[in-house]
Amino acid sequence: MEAVIFSIATFFSTFLGGLLAIKFKDKLHAIMCFTAGVLVGVFSFDIMPEIIEQVKEHNFDPTGVMVAFVVGYMIFHVLEKSILIHHAHEEHYANHTHPQVGILSAIALAGHSFMDGVGIGLGFQVGKSVGILVAIAVISHDFTDGMNTVTLMLINKNTPRRAKWFLLLDSLTPILGAASTLLFKMPPYFLVLYLGFFGGFLMYIGASDILPQAHSKHSSLKMIGLTVIGLLFVFLVSRFV
Repeated sequence: MEAVIFSIATFFSTFLGGLLAIKFKDKLHAIMCFTAGVLVGVFSFDIMPEIIEQVKEHNFDPTGVMVAFVVGYMIFHVLEKSILIHHAHEEHYANHTHPQVGILSAIALAGHSFMDGVGIGLGFQVGKSVGILVAIAVISHDFTDGMNTVTLMLINKNTPRRAKWFLLLDSLTPILGAASTLLFKMPPYFLVLYLGFFGGFLMYIGASDILPQAHSKHSSLKMIGLTVIGLLFVFLVSRFV
């Protein structure tokens, strides 16, 4: 049940991100910089050490874990480029907007958010500390998922009312994902593979997606400092959780 409880926080994170995207979409780069630091920090200071510990304890072949990492990284790279997740941030798509594109992209993001909830649940199957740190990472990046959902809907000529309905869907799916993991238990090796896969996802979202967006028009020492603060925050949390 801890996974479901933590996943409820993703609802508020996603919904708040979407609401702020409607009102202050040009003033969120600082939060994105901090979020990128959190995501990279969770992989570096929690997930990777846990992978190393599990590989040593069970004498697993680390090659499979690194393959899972690369697959996780590349799957989200391919999805990002193929389902138009970045159309909301690219002005040269402005003349090719259709409501259906926004709806399909928002549905894809909702499916992605469902898997975020599954990630929280599987993290708690590995251990409480891993579950908490994975939840922090998901909560942090779901803020930008809410932003993306709303912006994709609006730029493709959907109404703000419809955008809010799809924002609600995106906010609820992580809870459903976390709840689904109460129905099954994964063996240790598959959990380690999951950690590698999820780590690849976090590194892509943090280092290759959110951070470049945050610095695209607002790069400064302050923004870099916020990313460093995000890293330090996770480092300190990982020492005490």
